[in-house]
Amino acid sequence: MITNEINELYNSSLVVQNAEIKDVILLHGLFGSLSNWYTVKKELSGAYNIYTPKLPLYEVSLREGKLDALVRFLDSYIVENGMERATLVGNSLGGHIALLYTLKYPQKVERLVLAGSSGLYENSFNGTFPRVKDYDYIADKVKQTFYKKEVVSDELIAEVFETVQSKVKTLSIIALARAAQKQNLTAVLHQIKAPVLLIWGLQDEVTPPHVAVQFEKLLPNAELCFIDECGHVPMMEQPELFNKYLKEFLES
Repeated sequence: MITNEINELYNSSLVVQNAEIKDVILLHGLFGSLSNWYTVKKELSGAYNIYTPKLPLYEVSLREGKLDALVRFLDSYIVENGMERATLVGNSLGGHIALLYTLKYPQKVERLVLAGSSGLYENSFNGTFPRVKDYDYIADKVKQTFYKKEVVSDELIAEVFETVQSKVKTLSIIALARAAQKQNLTAVLHQIKAPVLLIWGLQDEVTPPHVAVQFEKLLPNAELCFIDECGHVPMMEQPELFNKYLKEFLES
């Protein structure tokens, strides 16, 4: 059972009232949750202002201009929290949104960290959710995202299962996934001049390692760190290495 203390850390931003401390925004993926960032928030708290917005993935307004709507949401969030320049850390769809935001508002982004980001290629589901009432089927689909199956908690599976029971949420997920798969950023990534760290699982089957290599080639100021025995969610599967690379990048 997750304690109240951990739940609070999962679901709240960790902000130190000090203007000298840099702002870091953690962006979850399509099926990610704020709890995915637990070890990152715990590691960085005190040294950085940590923000974890809950992306409004299921709102009706996202049916048109879905990805652009998320970029607008992120900008509103940044303005409301009084941030001038921030480091964006994004996993999967969160990385895609971070890239789009940086392209639109380069002056507001200090650094980028991408982990299993979409934007070039993503081998996710094909726009359907067959057998949504089959709990074991959904559990297997969730586990396929991870190389280290032991990090997949019952709570995570239950959360995904509950999500796909809602027709509205399922349609929103499908629409966002299709939009992300259709949008290829190859032609514009050279415009991003901010330093970029790519942290990638060598066993990532959703955005395979060759995608990370392509990102490194296309981004002018990027460095790539591969992590072995790791799938699509490195901050959960290999938190020590993920946090090591992240801290070194932020402190460099």
